[in-house]
Amino acid sequence: MGVIGMTSFARRAERVQPSAIREFLALAGQPGITSFAGGYPDPTLFPMRELHGIYDALLTDGNASALQYTASEGLPELRALVAARLSADGMPCTADDVLITQGGQQGLDLTAKLFVDAGDVIVTERPTFLGALIAFNPCEPDYRSVPMDDEGMDTDALEQVLRTTDRVKLIYTVPDYQNPTGRTMSLARRRRLVELAQEFDVVVLEDTPYRELRYEGERLPTIKSLDTTGRVVHLGSFSKILAPGLRLGWALATPEIREKLALLKLAADTQNGTLNMRAAAAYLGGYDIEGHIAGMLPTYRHQRDLMLASLQEHFPPGITWTRANGGLFTWVTFPAGLDMAAFQRDVLIPQAGVIVVPGTPFFADRPEANHARMSFSGVPDERLVDGVRRMGRLLSQALT
Repeated sequence: MGVIGMTSFARRAERVQPSAIREFLALAGQPGITSFAGGYPDPTLFPMRELHGIYDALLTDGNASALQYTASEGLPELRALVAARLSADGMPCTADDVLITQGGQQGLDLTAKLFVDAGDVIVTERPTFLGALIAFNPCEPDYRSVPMDDEGMDTDALEQVLRTTDRVKLIYTVPDYQNPTGRTMSLARRRRLVELAQEFDVVVLEDTPYRELRYEGERLPTIKSLDTTGRVVHLGSFSKILAPGLRLGWALATPEIREKLALLKLAADTQNGTLNMRAAAAYLGGYDIEGHIAGMLPTYRHQRDLMLASLQEHFPPGITWTRANGGLFTWVTFPAGLDMAAFQRDVLIPQAGVIVVPGTPFFADRPEANHARMSFSGVPDERLVDGVRRMGRLLSQALT
């Protein structure tokens, strides 16, 4: 049998590219490497003892249903428990409004499949979550990106894009402690975003994986809670508040949208793993997840503060970074002449053993090379400080 030629692949396969983050994470486990690249939660904070007991109880005689098929929409008990948490967060709903997904990532994939045809336009923040672009690209969209500032997406610029661009189908936003910048959208802009979406008949995809990781500042209402016309699809995840290996997230949408998302999920994977859904439901029903989240926050707050203090001490003048009120990231901007991908490849990794994520792949259009996303999560204190110090020394040499 001959080798399949590239002309045999569907056109959408041309838009499927390797993740820049995955490529760097392949190096992260090597001895001597300090990685600020991954958006991984700190594994020391996983509720190992509780989950161990839950799985032991589930995998017993007479409990074979934990390994059986269940509803494509997700285990009914888990959907009800998620709905209760969402209702408490200002989004009144029932289990029938919730779809359980394979993490937040599947919610991105399914929503794009539902709304976006080839040539339709997705509006993103500038920069935006790389994983969302990976999910959207097979639908062959065009992109328009909207600049951000310390209040999040610039809704005046968004209005201009909507007034001058045809075929806008979707506005994608991470309003709370955005990946990659750590910025949070202000309440005024959340309200304005909903107004614009209604005026121009556009769906809003609200992605909230970091919402619970708030270290300071006010808890703002979700965009979905401000939605009166059913055009906001709200995504969440257990990855940062329980454990990412469970691969459990959710989508909250109107019945019409949720039902169509569920059919797309049925086509994609039939359902999430019953065992993990049973375990998550048992945890939510038997333990205090709000207390667990509260217990994680001091660790992440300390890691953020240590990262920012180390950047201040060791980075040369001319470099700026964001100060996030939550989440796992800071966004670093270097002088315009510095190509961070080339600097990492040629200098940072071989001479310092430090990995970040260069900023280019976070731009849906018109990429900029002089940025990097740095994660402070899960790096031991001494290694974090030493990695930033070594990185700062090399940057000082490169920028003089």
